[in-house]
Amino acid sequence: MMKSKSGWALLLLILAGIVIGGFIGDLTNISWLKYGQTFGLTSPIILDLGVLVITFALTIRITIASILGIIIAILIYRLL
Repeated sequence: MMKSKSGWALLLLILAGIVIGGFIGDLTNISWLKYGQTFGLTSPIILDLGVLVITFALTIRITIASILGIIIAILIYRLL
């Protein structure tokens, strides 16, 4: 029987790899793991509707540690 792999499982593994890789990069004192770039909105967008105020901001920080986490997550997915 052929086993099909779910795209949701890959997405969850990649997100877990990003989070764990970033966490490990922050905990260690290895400077090259912390090297990266931040993308996104520098100041939040505020929509004031009088009764309701909505604030939207999105920032993505990509570091070497998070890239390594993504690679490890993809390797784990291929082994499943």
